[in-house]
Amino acid sequence: MKKMFLLVLLAVFCCAGLSKAQNGDTKKKGEKQKDIATVLNPLIQQANDAINAKDWQAAVSPLQQLIELDPDNWQHYSGLGDAQMHLEQYERAVETYAHGISAAEDYTPVDPKNSSTDPVKKKAGIGHMLTMQGNCYLKLQKKKEAIADYTKAAEVNPNPGLAYFNLCATLYNEDDKDGAMAACDKAIAADPNRADAYFIKGSLLVAGRQTDKNGQVTLPPGTVEALKKYLELAPNGPHVKDVKDMLAFLGVK
Repeated sequence: MKKMFLLVLLAVFCCAGLSKAQNGDTKKKGEKQKDIATVLNPLIQQANDAINAKDWQAAVSPLQQLIELDPDNWQHYSGLGDAQMHLEQYERAVETYAHGISAAEDYTPVDPKNSSTDPVKKKAGIGHMLTMQGNCYLKLQKKKEAIADYTKAAEVNPNPGLAYFNLCATLYNEDDKDGAMAACDKAIAADPNRADAYFIKGSLLVAGRQTDKNGQVTLPPGTVEALKKYLELAPNGPHVKDVKDMLAFLGVK
């Protein structure tokens, strides 16, 4: 009985010692996180100020430092990729976005104090980086890669309107009429106020008109509505003249 009693006492004391050690580790971890935040926060502020001022070159250095110090945070890659894209460093931006997407896709425990771990924000971030990466691929004349990125972005982004529109515009320029129309409809469904989506849809529908042997023109349903919707949403938009010319051609005032 005495031996058993001693064993129980040892177990209790060991656990007590472990608990103290854990408390010490937690304290050290908290202090370490505080030290890291002290270094990161000024760099984050510097990067944000540069981005808000659209001084993309000034944003590069603090963002690069943030990535070195905090390589698992996808937000730093997203910001750096945006800066590089605006600086027309498209190949660098593609690589940066790829790292950011990978970081965002990796599992990280949700931390209410760290917005980069929020699952909804991560999905939106991945969608943004895929869309921007697609834009870079377009600049590099890699249209297949751009279309693939836009498609993935639309699937993952909680707000896929921009990705669908970019897909619509790219497929339209590639003369994929069916694909462009489907993407335009999805862009409009996701964002009914995206004027340019109505312009492309209206242009596709006008191109799809049929003329019989007597010269009578039959328009696909929704043609005039799409063109007029563009004028309603963008009365001073860049395609106003084109839309008015199409409506005049169709005999619509």
